[in-house]
Amino acid sequence: MGFTIDIDTGGTFTDGFFVQDQQIKTVKVPTTPHDLTLCFLNCLGAGAERFGVAVEDLLYQTDIIRFSNTIGTNTIIQRDGSKVGLLVTSGKEALAPTAPEMGRKPLVEPDMVLGVEEGISPAGTVLQSPDEKKVMAAAQTLIDRGARCLVVALANAEINPLNEQAVRQTIKKEYSSDYLGAVPVFLSADITGRSGLGERINTAVLNAYIHAKLVRLLYKANEELRQRLYHRNLFIVHNNGTVARVAKTRAINTYNSGPVAGLLGARLVGQRYGARDLISIDMGGTSFDLGYVRRDQPSYTLRAEIEGFPVNLPMLAIRAIGAGGGSIASVQGDRLQVGPQSAGALPGPVCFDLGGGEPTVTDADLVLGILDPQYFLGGTFPLQLEKARKALQEKVADPLGLTPEKAAWAIKDQIDRAMGLEVRRLREEVWPSGAEAPLLVVYGGAGPAHCVSVARIAGMKKIIITPFSAVFSAFSSSGMDVGHLYSRRLDQPLDSRTDWARLTELVASLKKEAQRDMRGEGFPWDRVQVRLELFLREETTGREIKLEAEENFYQDQSQTARLMQQAAQAFGLSGNGGQGLSLATVALVAQAAVEHPELAPEAPAAAPVEQARKGSRVVILDESGAGREIPVYDRALLGSGQGFAGPAVIESEQTTLLVPGGWKISFDQYNNALLEEVS
Repeated sequence: MGFTIDIDTGGTFTDGFFVQDQQIKTVKVPTTPHDLTLCFLNCLGAGAERFGVAVEDLLYQTDIIRFSNTIGTNTIIQRDGSKVGLLVTSGKEALAPTAPEMGRKPLVEPDMVLGVEEGISPAGTVLQSPDEKKVMAAAQTLIDRGARCLVVALANAEINPLNEQAVRQTIKKEYSSDYLGAVPVFLSADITGRSGLGERINTAVLNAYIHAKLVRLLYKANEELRQRLYHRNLFIVHNNGTVARVAKTRAINTYNSGPVAGLLGARLVGQRYGARDLISIDMGGTSFDLGYVRRDQPSYTLRAEIEGFPVNLPMLAIRAIGAGGGSIASVQGDRLQVGPQSAGALPGPVCFDLGGGEPTVTDADLVLGILDPQYFLGGTFPLQLEKARKALQEKVADPLGLTPEKAAWAIKDQIDRAMGLEVRRLREEVWPSGAEAPLLVVYGGAGPAHCVSVARIAGMKKIIITPFSAVFSAFSSSGMDVGHLYSRRLDQPLDSRTDWARLTELVASLKKEAQRDMRGEGFPWDRVQVRLELFLREETTGREIKLEAEENFYQDQSQTARLMQQAAQAFGLSGNGGQGLSLATVALVAQAAVEHPELAPEAPAAAPVEQARKGSRVVILDESGAGREIPVYDRALLGSGQGFAGPAVIESEQTTLLVPGGWKISFDQYNNALLEEVS
């Protein structure tokens, strides 16, 4: 077996997970916001160096590369995407996302939205076709106003996309892709097949807004790989839990792809312990991401929000707050404020010495002694302690009348409290009062240094941290398969009136699309697994749920009866046989397995735990600001069967784990760290 490579580009660091024949190497390199291709290539170079081979030799022997990134998220946040021209059904212009949000410019300028006279009934009948001359006049007006792409989002197009397709055909007659400067045209019905016109408009606009930046990044990365002798596809991680090659990736599917991969990896970790309920937390340099697994099902949303914009594209659900190692600490009046603003990769925390002047959580961790300035990222990235202390004193300690050490503790305490309360809120929303606390799976470069305080505030007593926690999203994507999801609106009652013939026709159409795309991915149909996802709606409340079903369930009367009963129970309507429920949307998921690295269990550690001790250092562990000398251990020398009680610091090449007093740590056969509160 050749190499498998998984890369995740975050806001501060780009992480790599490289495997060949159970030999695993992980790397972290700084993200380069001005050109994400650069950090992608730097990550490959660092991985090749760890294996002692040239990059070209590494790539020539690589079976698969999977890549997730934050460019879509950052483009939306920073409002530096493409200028979008939007065509909607006349009278629906007010649904366009034209309002400024949180002081940022809108996704679509108000003068970049125009109406098209057309009509399709809710049943899918064409009532009025768009007039070609009027369509072309509207499109030309938007292009003259500076549109770099056009979005067509018409009412009821998810039932019948004929009018949207006619609009695109009209525009493409004038702006053929054969000519330089051709204007891309995106159809909302191609992006999502679910109901909700306003949400569908948002989804299509967001996709178009980030499309151009992703095209530049991904095709450039693809070309760089080709020049370095990689002869296979570059696969992109999607937020529905699959990966696909660049040519079959829509921009919107990359949103939050790294955190989604992390959630699936957390579920895999939990399964090794028989844990069907868990909360995953990822504290990186820029954000704090949370997800959950309930009864072995990862958190999922049918109607997500992307940076405040409601969309109707189902995806795995991740919630995030602005809390990370790069979160900036400042004094507002007489009050300490930590985050949500972040120093990011550039200029970064003050201690990075890359031009940052605002103290951050990482600077506070350094002043507290949690981080060793000479061993950050294994000693490859020395930190500037005195610069961090000076910035913290001038910007936080002096204005609050504190010592730098007490100010640093206040920063850590505030960020930990914000994260802990968010975890507690999620726990209380998902699990009933009195339920056993779920497992807490922790990852991210900064997560291990803060996780115990977060767990205490959230009322959780058991934590798992993998040896790959600092590159966890990259590690997690290594378990993902190639796949695609296709959906269509159906709006059929789920009872004796269900038109199964119409469902049969719809599934056949979706399957035809899947066969075409999976062939394009390089997989014969006999290697593809297919399942259906049914989006059911309770008509009186509008509440929706998702159930999975076999591809041909509707051909078996007993399976359809079982589905109706299962749906009724899910809505709390047991005994009514599904009355009042409808089959709103049907989705088909097609997946093909690809190479996954296998992690073998380890033999019990032969050496005594004391041989892993590097020494000791003074660490501040409470609000007094007084330091205490505690032992420091080398994570690489700790293994299966070992353990000890805190307080202690455990250092690896990529992260630092703080074990406070009152907690103990042990290591299992997969070299995972288990943290438990001492009773």
